[in-house]
Amino acid sequence: MSPAARRARLLTLAATSLGSALAFLDGTVVVVALPRMEEDLGLGLAGQQWVVLGYALALSALYLLSGAVGDRIGLRRTFVAGVVLFALASLVCAAATTEAMLVGGRVLQGFGGAALTTSSLALLRVVWAEEAGRAIGLWTSLTSVATVGGPPLGGLIVQTISWRWVFLLNLPLAVVVVVLALAVSGRGEQARGRSTLDLVGAGLTAVGLAGVTFGLVELQARGLTAVLPGLVVGVAALAALLVWTLRARDPLVPPDLLRQPGLAHANVVTLLVYAALGAHLLFLPLYLQFLGFSPTLAGLAFTPPSLALILLAPRFGRIADRNGPRWPIAAGSLALAVAVLLLLPIDTRAAAWTWGVASLIVLALGLSALVAPITAAALSPAPDELAGVASGLNQTVARIGGVLAVAGVGALAAWAFSRAGGAGQTPFDPALLAADREAGVDAFRWVVAVIAAVAVVASLLAATLLSGTRPGRRAAVQPCRLDEPAVPAPQRA
Repeated sequence: MSPAARRARLLTLAATSLGSALAFLDGTVVVVALPRMEEDLGLGLAGQQWVVLGYALALSALYLLSGAVGDRIGLRRTFVAGVVLFALASLVCAAATTEAMLVGGRVLQGFGGAALTTSSLALLRVVWAEEAGRAIGLWTSLTSVATVGGPPLGGLIVQTISWRWVFLLNLPLAVVVVVLALAVSGRGEQARGRSTLDLVGAGLTAVGLAGVTFGLVELQARGLTAVLPGLVVGVAALAALLVWTLRARDPLVPPDLLRQPGLAHANVVTLLVYAALGAHLLFLPLYLQFLGFSPTLAGLAFTPPSLALILLAPRFGRIADRNGPRWPIAAGSLALAVAVLLLLPIDTRAAAWTWGVASLIVLALGLSALVAPITAAALSPAPDELAGVASGLNQTVARIGGVLAVAGVGALAAWAFSRAGGAGQTPFDPALLAADREAGVDAFRWVVAVIAAVAVVASLLAATLLSGTRPGRRAAVQPCRLDEPAVPAPQRA
């Protein structure tokens, strides 16, 4: 290999790893910062949900479309454009003086995040060519540093300086990423494959998810009459998306892919697993700060699962390769349910140190068993020529699961808080007084029960619907990331 080719590979790896880490980091750190944002801007529970959901909705709607744009105009150009947009949106978030400005900035971050994350792995595959597997492994290791260290570091920044610096720190990092990406002769590598620009499908996805999410998030505050039009529009758009996908000449998701045996089952399980996980990873840090933990300590709750994923996920992936994905996914989903149920007795800081630690240990083991097998189960049925689309579909399904769960479980928390006599719109506000705090604890127990129930259903479906034999075709896959989470969440490029 020539020195120029080696240099191009290393610079591309550095740029894509640092750029993806930006998106992954914001996904987890923002959750830790939500109580301070609520304190400054008066967001309420619905506002806190929208800060998370604005970003997630944009990602969900644009994952597949962003990949197609990269195929059309060049992966490196798309990556750089995504990083620049993410940085500008971060500046909007940091300067926000109202809820609308903050949520709008988060939506723009989602647009940028979709472009940079989808193009990052594709760019690695093109530039590293026959060593793409090695490059993706290095990318995973490097971006995992953000998953492990980001939340406690972000919590420390929130606690000692301001939540606004969580966004401002993105600006110098984005400059470094752009310089690294453009240092490779300014080339705009293009992937060789399908590059459909299905604007109708992307638009229907965005409208459908936004309408349903609006109805769920605002139901408690505005009432059914006010949110019903949004719900109707959302459901109608999702129904139209299904019809469009089946009839369009070249939709985002080819109907042939949806007909592959086992693929639909795997994505249904993915939807439920990441619904449970998405709601859990939002409401746990909120509840810990409600009990009096600092943002730094609340951020540390992400560390054990992230470390376990780095150390154990490859082992469980090999087990799924040998024996099929059914039992690792079923066991991991059940472990997720148990981990959530272990939080039921927690109503004080002291109880959190015992039951909470036990919950995090079980959660770490469950996630390690889940993420690689569940992604492999969703990708292995796809033919080689549709592997990229199958990956994008799985990423999108995981995101949609999280979006709907955060919206639905948030509505449940608001209802349970009001039912228990709580005053106001923020059940997990650390400033609540005695009676309202009891209502907040009661609301969290409802949240725990629903999340655990979803995880149990996912476990049962995995045990009955997924393959218990070794896959007949193997493909290199990248699990969803916790952040986002993808990103895994382990989310999802």
